[in-house]
Amino acid sequence: MKLTELSNKDVLYRYKKSLVLLFGGKRNVLSTGPDNGGYREDLKAVFNHDANPGAGMACVMRGDTYEEHMNVVALEDLGLEPAYCSGLCTAASMENVSIKSLSYEGLVVTAIVTGGIEHNGGRVGDPATFCEKSGTFYPLTPGTINIILHMNCSLDAGTLVRSLVTVTEAKTAAIQELLAPSCSSSGIATGSGTDGTIIVSDPGSHIRLTNAGKNSKLGEMIGRTVMDAVKEALSKQSGLDPESQHDILKRIGRYGITEDSLWSFYLKKYADSLTPEELLHRAEFTDLLDGCKKDACLVTWTSLFVHLLDQLEWGLLSPEEVWSAGQKILCHLESPEVDADKEILSLEKDCVKKELKTKYMEKIISIILK
Repeated sequence: MKLTELSNKDVLYRYKKSLVLLFGGKRNVLSTGPDNGGYREDLKAVFNHDANPGAGMACVMRGDTYEEHMNVVALEDLGLEPAYCSGLCTAASMENVSIKSLSYEGLVVTAIVTGGIEHNGGRVGDPATFCEKSGTFYPLTPGTINIILHMNCSLDAGTLVRSLVTVTEAKTAAIQELLAPSCSSSGIATGSGTDGTIIVSDPGSHIRLTNAGKNSKLGEMIGRTVMDAVKEALSKQSGLDPESQHDILKRIGRYGITEDSLWSFYLKKYADSLTPEELLHRAEFTDLLDGCKKDACLVTWTSLFVHLLDQLEWGLLSPEEVWSAGQKILCHLESPEVDADKEILSLEKDCVKKELKTKYMEKIISIILK
């Protein structure tokens, strides 16, 4: 299926679980792909391939290395010459692609994005999940944000590299505005562990630019198209959007407070004081939690509470400051007029996080049981 024809006659198609951008002429390309990655001037096409065979099924390697696998996909599935194309791989559906364009005085910037980070989101610096050895291919997890950025202007190699920095900042900004969680730590994600980017410029264009930083018009257009496309792709793929994130469990889940942990906490707290008949059934507990987890007041105060934990983690606030403010926020969850508890055995960071999380769960459960 032909999806769109770009301003310089390059054409984007979708077929065989892939997006294929065929070039209408010579292009300068910067790619993070395993096949023909880096800077190239001789490519005829680039592609983004969905390697997910289906729910519960493992991805199957079609070559001894990741590069060989992609070459097989290019040749056998997509009809491309492996020596003259570069591709990205993902487990996100090509049906959920987002295409966003902006134009200014003849300059056109187009971002073509697929993405999902619900199982593979991570924050830069998180613990590693694999170690490459001799080009061994690692299994794909559902997710990955793949970006193809197309520009109808001429950029030299250095400016293409600078545009990659702007693309990456834009992707990260979009994810952080959604407060998407890392799957490997308590941090806010900055991407997935397998993200890829391909950037295309047109050396034959009469528009020649030398700056793709945030202060330039080109940088602004890159930022806006990529941010919009990343957000739409994440919404299409996994329902990650502001509405879904308006939920106390979505805000605080990365700190280990989940429906399961709240249920376990409830059982532990009331197992000795209530009879089995008096204890809530799990279904009843879940129903009560569902009824309040999107409450505007709870989401607002929970967001402030989580940001306190973040600033404690980042070293921007001291344990003493966070403990005092955290107590006041917890009081506002239910009774704004109640004085904050000032007693704590230790003001070490880990102790403050543990105690505040415990008190938060106590407060939420008391609200649930009302």
